[in-house]
Amino acid sequence: MRGPTRASNDWSSQSRTAPSRLYNSSMIDEATFRHEADHALDSLKKSLIDAEEEGGFEAEENNGVLNILFEDRPGKFVLTPQTPVRQLWISAQSTSFKLDWSADQSAFVLPKTGEPLKSLIERLLREFLDNPSITLA
Repeated sequence: MRGPTRASNDWSSQSRTAPSRLYNSSMIDEATFRHEADHALDSLKKSLIDAEEEGGFEAEENNGVLNILFEDRPGKFVLTPQTPVRQLWISAQSTSFKLDWSADQSAFVLPKTGEPLKSLIERLLREFLDNPSITLA
């Protein structure tokens, strides 16, 4: 069976309009996203800096990207805001984590586990460095 013809329902034009309406209806606006992402990354950066000495890592920001570098291990964690999809992306331990804004928690949250950003980074650092004492205040 063939798809819709031009005279009937043109599915190609539907595919261009319908997903964007659905996609944008649940997202926060760009200005709100940028504000909340900046605030979340600034707060996380301060917590990381406070824990750097005892944790064996260093946080540095460059052009809106937050990197966590390790003193005694190869690799790094990279946190980047992704404005088009309104998510914070984390690359850590050969895995990509995509956090969505939760209005209920007023935080970026990993949908799969419900963990907010700071708790997730704390857990990932503890696992990667095998150091359960790392605490991000």
